[in-house]
Amino acid sequence: MPYLGGEEAVKELRRALSNPHVQADHLRYRNTILKVIRVMSQGVDVAGLFSEMVKACATVDVVQKKLVYVFLCSYASLNPELSLLVINTLRKDCQDPNPMVRSLALRNMTNLRLPSLVEYVEQPLMAGLRDRAACVRRVAVLGWAKLHNLQPHSDIDAAVVNELYSMLRDGDPVVMVNCLRALEEMLKEEGGVAVNKAIAYHLLNRLKECDVWGQCEVLRVLQRYRPQTEEELFDILSLLDPSLLSPHVPVMAATLGLFLSLCSPGLPAVSMAALERTQGPLLAACGSASQEMKFTALCHIQLLLRSLPGLMGAHYKRFFCGYAEPAYIKQRKMQVLVELVNDDNVGLVLDELKGYCTDVSPNTAQAAISAIGRIGRSYSDRCLEILTGLLGLKQEHITSVVVQTMQDLVWVCPQCSDSVCEALGGCEDTLQDSQGRQALLWLLGVHGERVSGAPYVLEAFVEQVRSELSAGVKTELLSATMRVFLCRPAEMQDTLGRLLHYCIEEETDMCVRDQALLYYRLLHCGIEETHAVLQGRRSDPSLGVLIGRPAEPVSQWASSFNTLEPLRQGHAGTHSAAQGAPNHVILNPKPKSVSLLLPAPYAGLLAPCSGGSQLSLSLSPALKPEEFECLWLGGLQDPHAERGKEEILESVRVSFVPHHSSPRGLQAALKLVNIQTMAFTPPHTLPWRVYLYTHTRWKSPIPSPPCEDTQTLVLGELLYTGRESGRVEDKDEKREGGEQKKGGSEEGRVKVTVKQQPRDDEAMRGFLLVLNATLHTVSSS
Repeated sequence: MPYLGGEEAVKELRRALSNPHVQADHLRYRNTILKVIRVMSQGVDVAGLFSEMVKACATVDVVQKKLVYVFLCSYASLNPELSLLVINTLRKDCQDPNPMVRSLALRNMTNLRLPSLVEYVEQPLMAGLRDRAACVRRVAVLGWAKLHNLQPHSDIDAAVVNELYSMLRDGDPVVMVNCLRALEEMLKEEGGVAVNKAIAYHLLNRLKECDVWGQCEVLRVLQRYRPQTEEELFDILSLLDPSLLSPHVPVMAATLGLFLSLCSPGLPAVSMAALERTQGPLLAACGSASQEMKFTALCHIQLLLRSLPGLMGAHYKRFFCGYAEPAYIKQRKMQVLVELVNDDNVGLVLDELKGYCTDVSPNTAQAAISAIGRIGRSYSDRCLEILTGLLGLKQEHITSVVVQTMQDLVWVCPQCSDSVCEALGGCEDTLQDSQGRQALLWLLGVHGERVSGAPYVLEAFVEQVRSELSAGVKTELLSATMRVFLCRPAEMQDTLGRLLHYCIEEETDMCVRDQALLYYRLLHCGIEETHAVLQGRRSDPSLGVLIGRPAEPVSQWASSFNTLEPLRQGHAGTHSAAQGAPNHVILNPKPKSVSLLLPAPYAGLLAPCSGGSQLSLSLSPALKPEEFECLWLGGLQDPHAERGKEEILESVRVSFVPHHSSPRGLQAALKLVNIQTMAFTPPHTLPWRVYLYTHTRWKSPIPSPPCEDTQTLVLGELLYTGRESGRVEDKDEKREGGEQKKGGSEEGRVKVTVKQQPRDDEAMRGFLLVLNATLHTVSSS
């Protein structure tokens, strides 16, 4: 704190304040007090003037009172004994005819914040609650909250609480809102204000009288109230409807949060309609002059897109970046653009993102390249063309992110491997950072047989390994050299020998040395064993698109709307997406299941088991893509599973033609019955595949075997080849009248392969019936 005065300056001010001639001149006396406040604000310690300033508060000049009260509230804690002298003046001012003086005295009486003065403050505050002036009542209500903060562990006066509850019907809306805030603070340990039906309707009817922040406070408190009947619920929604389109973004956000809390459990259609209506105010907030408001609106738009992916699709140009916008706004806009890409706008969006790739800010350029990589999961050819062109710029920060993006793209979409391998030539000279070099080495190791110059690039890395500082690069170099050696041994034998010798004999990092020893001993076991370990099964190359984040129910994120949670979640979700792994966000850990409601032709086929149990499907616990792939390729192996619970395979054919429905429509239909789509190929490619999973549960009102809370994991594959093949007879498919279908050769049938653990024939039968009914409905529509 700067030192802009000394004892002499304080003494000069004391002499001026004590001078009778100065005190006689009203204007000079006020200016002297103003000098004290000015010096105090500059960091000078003027606590020695406390007694002179106490005398100065006995005046009829309201401006002088305000100046003196600022000083007294700042130094009261340093002079608790002298502060007692101020109380008499303040109590006298509480009875002044001027309501401004009364409110000023009450406010500063509570701002002294001295526990020893509480007994002198309570009586004026209680009188202030019944004052005829609204400004005095406003201050008195908040004064009780300040007293409670001053002594948080003291008993709360029930009379004061009752008085504040009764003042919720005060004619002044600010007094009403202040009562809510004071009761929230005083009753924090009891859960805040208790809202019953009478209070809820009173607050709703007076909502329009409040200012912006008052409306937000009222709407926040109303989230605790739960209507008893559906009619009452729709009455409340009707009263809230005008606020949903409020030009003030905070009011709109608070209203939408209340809408979601009321409708999410049982009225998802109303929640979706409310989300669609709020896109106008949210888009207006994205054009706000305040960068903070713009950033918050973008974060909440991302939250809405989880349940309505195409909500802002028609307004995607509103998310194009401006030249003068800060980097964090540009990056968030690019994340939203990725969510809004479709067949109609993909060209314009990619052209816009391509322009950001050469931005002067490296962070913005790298974020644009990562966004192009995420779009490449669905439109790989166009995105690979842009990424290949960016490699030709030979810019260090651009090349590094492009190679990392290509690594992620190859991992997610294996069919892009050939194009990526052709583009890698010569980029090793530009890479300087460790992450870019690791990505390049991974690509060379996994697809070394397709890159003609891979052995020579690895040899250059091995020659410089002594000067390499990153242990991660050395570890990746070991793995890549071993993998390329297995497919091109003649070119890599000498290079691998030199690398292993250095890592075992000279390397100081124990992790690198241990990995080199592992590879050395593995080679002693034989080439076949080494090949089995390092070149194991890979992802199915026929998978075209990996779904990163399926549409989520509104109830999963409704509680975090209009809070700081969306601002904290944005970066984490972007990071995980950039690493090539789909982002599965579980906001509500409670399992949610939906009972199966089959169409009329299938309703009688799913018979409940003994005890009146019914089968239900559930998406919880969620299964990550890598876990699904491991279970599907390696079998359902559960170390904690009991013996006798082996996997079973079922293969049936259902009446469904992929060309008759869109992938999004199929995904939405399966999601409706709690079957999660993990991955699918583009709709017009052959063979066409879809991978999905769900959990089957028996819901029994009276637990009884074999339906006692059993759960089964079901993995499925839909395969369509487009060729005529013999119809595989399904024992569960029956004609009307009980006759079974037989034989025949039909075209356009999808083969369903299912894996299950633990075994449950009834659950498998029910799952196949639901899947068949869903696919039949999608195909016929």
